[in-house]
Amino acid sequence: MILMHDIVRDGDPVLRQIAKPLTFPLDRHYLKLAHEMMAYLINSQDPKIAEKHQLRAGVGLAAPQVGESVQMAALLVPDNDGKIIFKEIYVNPKIIAESTRQACLEEGEGCLSVDKNIDGFVPRPDKLTIRYQTIEGEQKTIHLKDYPAIVSSHEIDHLNGHLFYDRINSKTPFELPENTLVIS
Repeated sequence: MILMHDIVRDGDPVLRQIAKPLTFPLDRHYLKLAHEMMAYLINSQDPKIAEKHQLRAGVGLAAPQVGESVQMAALLVPDNDGKIIFKEIYVNPKIIAESTRQACLEEGEGCLSVDKNIDGFVPRPDKLTIRYQTIEGEQKTIHLKDYPAIVSSHEIDHLNGHLFYDRINSKTPFELPENTLVIS
């Protein structure tokens, strides 16, 4: 079971590396890692389990965040009522199209690997088309928008050595381009 002490923190070089693609079939180690990453998200969103194990709630977890520099990320995205609206494990994901319209979360973003609050809007494309493989090796192409697109962009950034605060405008952190969708 992945716990908070297993999460790599900001400053560790693995978070700034470009993760390596995985080959198929996935070996037992990476299959286990994929399931453990998803289990962390499920457990972290369950108030009783999260409190018992002192887990910070997460909606996404990329392999570099647990010290593995490989192209894999788990996503478990709830709506405002806690109902899961997107659940997937990406292997070797690539953003193949994105909207010009930007979106951001009203409260900003956080990250399991970043212990301090960093204020500011994190603009990302509102719509994404992502091509990836499932853990079974099936090739998929999906279209996402709004919150699931933001979470996907955040996790794919991890696989490319970027953290959310890299996208915050350092001079004007609460200024957004015109027509940016702010999601509450």
